Order: sequence, then C-alpha cells, then structure tokens
Amino acid sequence: MLNKKSIDDINVKGKRVLVRCDFNVPLQEGKITDENRLVAALPTIQKLIKDGGKIILCSHLGKPKGEPKPELSLAPVAVRLSELLGQPVTFAADATVVGENAKKAVSEMKDGDVVLLENTRYRAEETKNVDAFSEDLASICDVFVNDAFGTAHRAHCSNVGITKYVDTAVVGYLMQKEIDFLGNAVNNPERPFVAILGGSKVSSKISVINNLLDKVDTLIIGGGMAYTFLKAKGEEIGNSMLEADYLDYAKEMIEKAEEKGVKLLIPVDTVEAKEFSNDAEFKTVTSEEGIDEGWLGLDIGEKTCKLYADALKEAKTVVWNGPMGVFEMSNFATGTIAVAKALADLDAVTIIGGGDSAAAVNILGFGDKMTHISTGGGASLEFLEGKELPGVAAANDK
Repeated sequence: MLNKKSIDDINVKGKRVLVRCDFNVPLQEGKITDENRLVAALPTIQKLIKDGGKIILCSHLGKPKGEPKPELSLAPVAVRLSELLGQPVTFAADATVVGENAKKAVSEMKDGDVVLLENTRYRAEETKNVDAFSEDLASICDVFVNDAFGTAHRAHCSNVGITKYVDTAVVGYLMQKEIDFLGNAVNNPERPFVAILGGSKVSSKISVINNLLDKVDTLIIGGGMAYTFLKAKGEEIGNSMLEADYLDYAKEMIEKAEEKGVKLLIPVDTVEAKEFSNDAEFKTVTSEEGIDEGWLGLDIGEKTCKLYADALKEAKTVVWNGPMGVFEMSNFATGTIAVAKALADLDAVTIIGGGDSAAAVNILGFGDKMTHISTGGGASLEFLEGKELPGVAAANDK
C-alpha cells in the first residue's frame, strides 16, 4: 500500500510552493490544441491558492533537448492558465528556467499569486537529474508538490532531484488519484479482478502480463499482441503481426495462467483484411479456420466481443490498457468500441491505463463512465508492472 503525504496533509500559508505539473500539451502555431492536461491540473492549483500559498508552477513541454526553443516555450500555457484560473499567471521567461525573471517574480509574490517557470527541459541537466538544476529549483521554494504522473517513471531534477533539497515533498490531487487507483487497485483489488491488455506488441507488455497473472482472476488479450498468442497455440495467423521471439514467452504465460487458475482469454474469431488499410476487403474468420494466407488480422470478431463482454459482467475491478484492434480505422474499431461499451455499463471500478486506450475511450465518448483514466502512458505501464516509480517514491511518506 502506497501511503504518501498529499497537499491535504500540509499547511502552505505564506509559503513558496513549487508544483511540478504536466503541461506537455500539443501546440500548433503557438495555440494549445488540447487543454485536458491544463484542466486536470486546476484542482491542485486552486486548493493551494485557497490555502494562501505562493504557487510556482513548472513543467516540461516536448523535447527541446536542453536548449531554449521558442516554439516549445510555456508562454501560451501561462496565458490560458490565467483564463482558466480567473487570475493572472506571471510567466517567468528565463532560458535558464531559474533566472533573474523567476527570482524577481517569486520575490514579489503575495499569498495566492501564481508564477509559471519556463520549460524545465530548456536545461540539459533536467533529464540527467544533475544536482545543480535541482538546487536552483529548490532555492526558490519552501515546499514541493509533484502532480505530474506522466513523468513519474523518470528520475528528473524537477520531480525527483529537487526532493533532496526541500524538507517537504508531497503529491497533488492528480498523483494521489493515480496512486489510489492504479497503484492500490492493482495491489488490493475488489474481486473479481479482470485485466484487459491490447495494443500491438507483446514485448512492451511482458512484465505487465507477468505481474498481472499473479493478481487477476481473468486476463483478456486483444490487439496485435493476440496473434503471437494464437500462433503459440498453433493457429494460422497469415500475415498478422507476429513477434516470433516471444512465442515461447506466450506459451509460458498460457501455462502460468493454467497453474494459477487464471482465466486467460484470447480471440476466438478475427476480422481479417487483405491489407493494412480501412478500404481493404475484410471478413471475419474463426480461430479454427485460421487467418487466410496473405491476409492479416486487424480486430477481434463478433464472438470474441461477446466472450469478452460476458467475462466482464461479474467484474468488480477492471484495468484496461491497449486497444483491441486498429481503432483509428473505422472498419476495425468494433472490438475496441465493444470493450469500452461493456466497461461503461459495469458497476465496478474501471481503470483505463493511459495511452491509446485512454484516447479511444475519450474519442468514443465513454470517458465520464470510467472510474479513472490514467494520465500517464509509460508511467501507467510501469505501475501495472509493479515497479516503483521514482516520482512517487520521492514524495514524503505519511
């Protein structure tokens, strides 16, 4: 059980509070095209304002690779944040992140004021977790709050290094939610506990499958990775995606599930297409028939959709990571939609583990029906692997 101090456990009145946010938003010609991450950060920021802290926000944006790139400046974020918060957000434009502008802005702050620092990755030290930059960040604050789950699996200056130089390091509401749902639901779930894993590659989910087989009652496999499992069972997969190096691993996992008494479900029918295109000729084939030579599987079939939906009916906790097919092509989105619908109807804790499944759920309009949609791609996967995330570990324990 992860028990970390949060912003509810501290008093920030009159204190300088540095908050590591995730403002890594898509920009087009200086305009923010998706502000979900800004909106998600508001509850933490508003709570700290209300408590009378002096709030200094920092984040990375894109990959400037340690040098100032004007097109990756956080200036547009400051403008939009001040509109969302209904109060000015002072932007400290320093190529060194903690420079004259930042120091001056911070020294002039009153309780409840908000300052935003420049892109933390303008400094080459950030991603290498070099002490000098961590000390710079610590020098302008009394308290550190980490609310950026998306980078929690990386040890950088602005989320881990800084904690060596401040006495108080706690998590914000977003991080707290990720720990509560992703971390603790997986380790202490209400049962039956079902995990659904999709996406293209077995190789990227090896540790996840292995970790979850020790914890779940049912494991459902879909997406491109299912073909390696089907092939491991001796079925014909045509030109479908295959990771030949992982056939033995897939066999081991099938055996491990049997030993553990875990139901491991893989597709019983497949939507196959002549080529990788939404306009390709396609049809459904059963696993017995196998995928035709020269064709490739791009989605789970109708029977599999029903099998998976039925397996979810009794579930009390569900974690879903990775789509069931090539959901960006409308002809091969049926399986992913079916799973999203099945989850939306459940009276259960439903957790979407970031990345493509989060995008799918939101695009399909089921976002508000899920208990929790994780904000981290790589970080959610590592949490599901049972790994300790540096960004979470660095916060003070309760």
